[in-house]
Amino acid sequence: MKTYDCIIIGSGIAAMQLAKHLNTESRVLIITKSKRQASNSYRAQGGIAAAVAKGDNPSIHFTDTIRAGCSFHNEQAVWNLVKNGPPLMEELKNQGFMFDANNFGEVSLGMEGAHSQKRILHCGGDATGKHLMDHLFLTIQSNIELIENQFVYELILHPYTNRCIGVQAKGENGENHSYYCNNVVLAVGGIGGLFTFTSNDSTIAGDGIALAYRAGADIVDMEFIQFHPTLLYVDGKTHGLISEAVRGEGGRLVNASGTPLMDGKHPQKDLAPRHIVAKEIFENRAAGNEVFLDIAMISDFEMKFPTITVLCEASGISLANGKIPVAPGCHFLMGGIAVNSVGQTSIDGLYAIGETAATGVHGANRLASNSLLEGLHYGKKVASHLNGLVNREFGVFSVENKPATNKKLTLPRKEDIQMFLMSKAGIIRTQKELRELKAWLSEYDESIPSLDQYSIEEVQVLFMLQTAKLVTNAALLREESRGAHIREDFPFENEQWKEVHIFQSINGIEMRRRINERHKIKIHA
Repeated sequence: MKTYDCIIIGSGIAAMQLAKHLNTESRVLIITKSKRQASNSYRAQGGIAAAVAKGDNPSIHFTDTIRAGCSFHNEQAVWNLVKNGPPLMEELKNQGFMFDANNFGEVSLGMEGAHSQKRILHCGGDATGKHLMDHLFLTIQSNIELIENQFVYELILHPYTNRCIGVQAKGENGENHSYYCNNVVLAVGGIGGLFTFTSNDSTIAGDGIALAYRAGADIVDMEFIQFHPTLLYVDGKTHGLISEAVRGEGGRLVNASGTPLMDGKHPQKDLAPRHIVAKEIFENRAAGNEVFLDIAMISDFEMKFPTITVLCEASGISLANGKIPVAPGCHFLMGGIAVNSVGQTSIDGLYAIGETAATGVHGANRLASNSLLEGLHYGKKVASHLNGLVNREFGVFSVENKPATNKKLTLPRKEDIQMFLMSKAGIIRTQKELRELKAWLSEYDESIPSLDQYSIEEVQVLFMLQTAKLVTNAALLREESRGAHIREDFPFENEQWKEVHIFQSINGIEMRRRINERHKIKIHA
């Protein structure tokens, strides 16, 4: 039986940056549920936000991040993130990664929503994620083993210390595998697969959140889910992301008659923070009005946005008309597994990075293109921390198998979960609809002690149920509108909730002032 120094679950930017920076003497295993390219990082059309331009600096980037996220951040974490942006970009360039350049050979910088400066670095136009991930895949060293098409369904905890010492995974044919290690890092992305409309890869469905929750870890801020304003919308379905960079190049949101949507709605109009733009589009569509992205003013669109061009053509949308039909969809989770500054969860030996983790850098609404930066930043930072640890003799303990569960599972269809979440816990929420959702979810029991005998498909639905309940609980409890959490029945920010984080674990729900605090606080008088 193989043992490792570190097991990484996931193959996105945070996972691969971590693997790249771990000591080459370390025995590292990467496990991903599908192919290595099946990640949101690989699909990322937007670029990387970093204050590299003349006249820009990390302080301005910091201010933009705080403003977009409604001041709900860990400010020290935000500062560390933006401060390290320029050095991380320089590091990539020194490794031979080529950012798009202008006619003078300077890095070409784009503008995106809620930014006050042009600071978005791209590669390949709207294919930054693909190029960046291909670059990282080329850096895989001989000490790193990568296993594709295995679904991690359980974290192995030491029976006496409760330390995380490994994982259990299911292969393509349903066979179970056990892997042991000193440290496990969850880097499996967000929860897009819980919603009907999403920009996420089809494999992303909240696995990391459910894994950590079932093991006893703290989960926080699950009500804060960003819906991207512009997904391609054809025949009642969304078909992929239309990057915010299109609006950065001058694209405008209009209705069927060509009237601009965002005029008078926000000083930054089409480049307002995402939750504001998404809400406006949602309300127009709910009233029966079609919404389009007018691109007629963008010259050389096909050259600047080759990925979007192919996407539109494949969906039967002619760019010659100058209008792309759009609708909002689930894009990014600001909450997740509660971690400290080096990715440690509340379980010894278990770490989380990337979208899976709640680091406090995104507040109540992520600033555009801060996510790839986050993956690069925390991947390197957590690697440095793990490299400095003295490896423990974790051994292979005789972990008692949990009793088999013979009862037949009663599960909803995956599509039903997505439909209910989208309609009742989507862009605009109400107490009535959230309570209806909670009642529907409560009809199903996901608290199965052992998952050994269930199929990957069954476990996936169980994980979706668990994560959906965490989202619903948090959205119901937060009685205000803040950032991406919009309550129609509580339409304004409430000062009483300004620093309150909703923590959930198998031990219950707590309100805390900071992610690392343990004391309870009262919300209601």
